[in-house]
Amino acid sequence: MIEIKTSAYRRASFALALGSFLVFCNLYMFQPMLPLMAEKFNASAIEINWLLASCTFTLALTLVPWAIGSEIFGRRNVMMLSLFLLPFAGLAMLLTDSLLMLTLVRGVMGISIAGFAAVAVAYMAEEFTPKALMLAVGSYISANSLGGITGRLYGGFITEYWGWEIAVIGMAVASLLGAVLVNRLLPEQLYFTQKKGQFRSHNRQVVCHLKQKKLWLAMLIGGLNFAIFVNLYTVMGFRLVAAPYSLSISLTSMIFLCYLSGTITAKISGRWSQVYSPIKGMLLGTTVSALGMWVAAYDSLYTMLIGLLLISSGSFFTHSLAYAWVSQKAETAKATATALYLVHYYVGGSLGGFYLIACWQYGTWNGVLAGGMVIYGLIYLLCWLLQRCTVSQRKEDEILALKETNPVV
Repeated sequence: MIEIKTSAYRRASFALALGSFLVFCNLYMFQPMLPLMAEKFNASAIEINWLLASCTFTLALTLVPWAIGSEIFGRRNVMMLSLFLLPFAGLAMLLTDSLLMLTLVRGVMGISIAGFAAVAVAYMAEEFTPKALMLAVGSYISANSLGGITGRLYGGFITEYWGWEIAVIGMAVASLLGAVLVNRLLPEQLYFTQKKGQFRSHNRQVVCHLKQKKLWLAMLIGGLNFAIFVNLYTVMGFRLVAAPYSLSISLTSMIFLCYLSGTITAKISGRWSQVYSPIKGMLLGTTVSALGMWVAAYDSLYTMLIGLLLISSGSFFTHSLAYAWVSQKAETAKATATALYLVHYYVGGSLGGFYLIACWQYGTWNGVLAGGMVIYGLIYLLCWLLQRCTVSQRKEDEILALKETNPVV
């Protein structure tokens, strides 16, 4: 298996990080454009949110089918097909002439992205040693945040000065070149076992994963965490382009540099889980994120930026731990398990956008605070339930081990 500090580890971790960077650039390129696109299509904030939500929603819906396909055709093949589809889905957006058609093509983009997102961690779980896996997942999620930052900054600046069509063309070219490089660097699979003709078995695995509380609770935590995190940025974008700030799209897109704090904490999460409880780490990350939302309530650009830094730090820390938890605790069909986590994650992001934007439209930032605390409260509850489930499972395992050792007990 791939060990830390080897040539294979460096090649594989870089290739996976680059692939992650590309898909998240494509996924979030439109987020800073939303206020401008709302003007272009004469749409409300909730209506224009479909440009982001359609992509994340179709991404969520197709994760499990991609994961099941990877059990048959191989993780690497699915990832590479996904990456090479990206530039074609991107260029197809140039053929649209209405908000509805653009939204539909963005949905196709989500399907393309889902292939890589669904199986990358499963590839790592099978090919990397346990220690290398935790560090590689941290690097992979750090690349998620870097891709999100770059895509948003790129989308904001290029759109303001040259138009969204030029932004789409440039991203398509970069995606094609990146896919070629990933294909050259990513090692072939050595520990993957192909499973043909087991479609019903894969469906049973989906049900089996959802029945395991230790997995499903972590999936719900990931979904709610993403629902609040990504959409606080969307709402902040609308806040900054409106009076009294009236910032340009390019300047507003600079807030996504605050994602860099999440890049750092995603890396730290891998080391945290080797020493401390992942569940306590999820609680810590949630607390830091909630604190950031309250700090951002003050009407000052400086406090808003500090708040966003805290939100990113806490949210990425929680996400990294929950994601790795599902990958480790799933005893079989790891690709399906990680895909199910991402289904919850992106459905949360899609639905959370409409929820928080409604809070913003009807209650400004005070409405966002109230709505946000409901979500944070649910995450705290889920962490408590996950801790109880883990302790209960540990006691059952200890009793079972004792009975096997001493049948008289």
